[in-house]
Amino acid sequence: MEQKTDHSILLSWSSGKDSAIALREIRKKGYKVSSLITVLCDDDRVSVHGVQRELLRRQSRALDLPLIEVQVPEGGQYETIVSQALLEQKDQGIHHIAYGDLFLEDIKAWRDRFHAKLGFECIYPVWQCNTKTFAQDVINSGYKAIVTCVNLKQLDLSFAGRDFDTNFLEDLPEDVDPCGENGEFHTFVYDGPEFHFPIPFTRSKPQLREFNDPGHHFSFGFCDLTLQTD
Repeated sequence: MEQKTDHSILLSWSSGKDSAIALREIRKKGYKVSSLITVLCDDDRVSVHGVQRELLRRQSRALDLPLIEVQVPEGGQYETIVSQALLEQKDQGIHHIAYGDLFLEDIKAWRDRFHAKLGFECIYPVWQCNTKTFAQDVINSGYKAIVTCVNLKQLDLSFAGRDFDTNFLEDLPEDVDPCGENGEFHTFVYDGPEFHFPIPFTRSKPQLREFNDPGHHFSFGFCDLTLQTD
């Protein structure tokens, strides 16, 4: 990708490892990250990852980056609410947003269409990285992450709450992507080269949560993390 040193950019921040590496890579390409932007659900948790708002805010402080919190109620209005938040940033001269997607073409195509209507260009700094190499890079580069959510159709409940480390990767079934790019698992990053300080937290015993959509039943294992305070 062409180096662009004068462009400010938003970073879609999931609270996990892919976003952390995307932050590193987008800065290498000369962009200035103006803010992180994250979608939260009704329960004040990061969508899908299940990370509490307090932990998300502590990440923002540790990274010394402003955080834009976009709360979307369950059941809809995602595009309307997110569009409003993005257009507010566009009014401040921001026209680019970065994502940590690795290889899901349908998600990338949707993002491009959605943002183009708003006058935004999407940047994918880690797109098509080999996920085995990427996962090892997370560990070797000094990022510390914990698995907060697992899809129980693909992983046992015992994987929730584990550190994202070499032992975790070695224990993954062969059909599970080492980065969880197909939705097998999600992570929370609590320390790394971009962090000014590590985030202290306690972890709960993994718990089963079930969700129903019309015609579909989903089972996930969550490890709830709580910010540790003095």
